[in-house]
Amino acid sequence: MGLELYLDLLSQPCRSIYIFARANNIPFELKAVELFKGGSGAEGEQRGPSNSEGAGKGSLLKKVPALKDGDFTLAECTAILLYLSRKYNTPDHWYPSDIRKRAQVDEYLSWHHANIRANAPKTMWIKVLIPLFTGQPLPPEKLQEVMEGLSASLKQFEERFLQDKDFIIGSEISLADLVAIVELMQPVGVGCDIFEDRPRLMEWRRRVEEAVGKELFFQAHEMILNIKELSNIQIDPQLKEHLAPVLMKMLK
Repeated sequence: MGLELYLDLLSQPCRSIYIFARANNIPFELKAVELFKGGSGAEGEQRGPSNSEGAGKGSLLKKVPALKDGDFTLAECTAILLYLSRKYNTPDHWYPSDIRKRAQVDEYLSWHHANIRANAPKTMWIKVLIPLFTGQPLPPEKLQEVMEGLSASLKQFEERFLQDKDFIIGSEISLADLVAIVELMQPVGVGCDIFEDRPRLMEWRRRVEEAVGKELFFQAHEMILNIKELSNIQIDPQLKEHLAPVLMKMLK
């Protein structure tokens, strides 16, 4: 049996895996999961739908992203990216063999979760998901609060990690850049252009797009860039009942 990847491209961790696999010509079968049509989670590494093809066997944890390689299953974005890079011997720049460069990738991935990932996805929750699942818009000051937190994280990102380099660890793209860019496309998808007035960040984004291929980059982000179309879909009432308090709790 070949490699199977269970992904929903609305999820930023799923997009990083999808882009990485495609950019490195890794053969896999895509098992598309639609979190908002019967799922039990909102985005990212959340529980996937119980009625999806292969759900339950694709990951023992019933999460997306999930990997199934024969009788081996794996969850969690970073673990999957590292597994793919090692098994398929992808170019060294993704996760360098040089111990210091590898440590820099690890450093960013550790910092990412408590900073960029802690702020960027909330823009989508506030502008799209919470109104969709609760029927009630959030006050503008809530978005302002999130944007201020994200702005502080972006300042650290530029000053601490990007500095004057082309990419986070130097002259070539790494897993750190890929994990960062997919997260930062969440606010873009809901109309919060965080790259505007940040020329250094914009140039970095352009280089990342070119490194993975613009066609692949925008194909992977097609769903998030059209996220407002979600407002037109019919959400299962039970799903609404489950997700509304979860989404509200995330923003407390």
